[in-house]
Amino acid sequence: MREALARCPTVIVSDCMAETDTTAYADILLPAAGWGEKDGTVTNSERCISRQRSFLPLPGEVKPDWWIMANVARELGYGEAFGYQRPADIFREHAALSGIAVQASGGCRQFDIDCLKTLSDSEYDQFEPLQWPVSVTPEGGIAGTRRLFGQGGFATPDGRARMVPIHTVSVGQQPSPAQPLVVNAGRIRDQWHTMTRTALAPSCSPTGRSRLLRCTPTMPRR
Repeated sequence: MREALARCPTVIVSDCMAETDTTAYADILLPAAGWGEKDGTVTNSERCISRQRSFLPLPGEVKPDWWIMANVARELGYGEAFGYQRPADIFREHAALSGIAVQASGGCRQFDIDCLKTLSDSEYDQFEPLQWPVSVTPEGGIAGTRRLFGQGGFATPDGRARMVPIHTVSVGQQPSPAQPLVVNAGRIRDQWHTMTRTALAPSCSPTGRSRLLRCTPTMPRR
């Protein structure tokens, strides 16, 4: 990866940390907003869309991701297609695109929030958590779907499951007498991803070690 980045004629990085393994190769470094500085929506693994509201002001020249992308697009001549003024503009477009995708799939696609494409700025600001797909109720309100496929069926044209046979491919490196162990990479409970945001925080490394190997008590003797 380092060799690939070194060969790139122009490396543009957007990050909220000034010094990381990637920013070291950046020709252009754009200061991005951190989690508590962002405003928008977030969707978790159970399909729940929630409003994310910033609780910290943007420091210095920091800008949110959407602002950075829109302004880079404008400088490249695509300003009309990226004419967003606020996060709500992007959410409305996102909602409309979901409806187009559902139609293109013949109704098989489950992600559908098309009815949210007309939310006003005020309605977006007051948006409460909702699970997709989202639909309009007979009373004219908006309702989410608590359980997907609750009535049975699958996301296929006829609603029936598709059983797909697979062939397992072994990994390139196999254990050998000289190298008998297979190690799974993981992360420490209190660290965030590659530790670019938390490695310098002593409280996130209670053991005082950022790299360690966990194994069964009998493994070293073997």
